[in-house]
Amino acid sequence: MTRPSPPSSGPRSIGKLAAATGIKIPTIRFYEQIGLVPAPPRTASDRRMYDDDAEQRLTFIRHARQLGFDLDSIRSLLDLSDHPDRACDEANTIAERHLAEVTHKITLLQALRRALSRMTAECAGGRVSACKVIEALHDHSASQ
Repeated sequence: MTRPSPPSSGPRSIGKLAAATGIKIPTIRFYEQIGLVPAPPRTASDRRMYDDDAEQRLTFIRHARQLGFDLDSIRSLLDLSDHPDRACDEANTIAERHLAEVTHKITLLQALRRALSRMTAECAGGRVSACKVIEALHDHSASQ
């Protein structure tokens, strides 16, 4: 990563890295496997030992995942972060594409809320044979 590092806390085990980043050990290993995080050096006893750069990279990944970015977008954003002299247009394009996806999902969720509100408001609470929720689920056009 290109960001300045805080004073080094020295190499640490995967367990300590997991605790520091809030990312589970299997997930850290997965990120290594798919190339988001470089494989760390190992001790003579074959234990992974991570540095501050690994922690910063994992923190970046965790934050991007919390914002809903997919792994391919994160890979591209990490690549851009690793090359600070490149123009940030690509990062903005990735963020704009993600914003459009989020906006679309919000629109779908709002339609879902309206449909569910209609179904539950029409429910009289009687028998299933007269249940408006069940009826609406059988008739897809009624919930759109």
